[in-house]
Amino acid sequence: MTAQTDTQGSVTTVYKVTGMSCGHCEGSVSSEISEIPGVSSVKAVASSGEVTVVSAAPLDEAAVRAAVDEAGFELVGTV
Repeated sequence: MTAQTDTQGSVTTVYKVTGMSCGHCEGSVSSEISEIPGVSSVKAVASSGEVTVVSAAPLDEAAVRAAVDEAGFELVGTV
């Protein structure tokens, strides 16, 4: 099951990330994912482990996984 939705030239995808526990964690994940080309917004929520990403086109999951790994967390997949 994927949580991708395509709206007016943008794609919203919700990813599940483990290990986030605070606002600093959310910021680290958001910052790393924001560096992926085509990403226009990122909202990470530590309490649910969900990271909502809006991008110009569907993102390569390997790129998202690498960004989450760089932040020190683990990408489980899409919600």
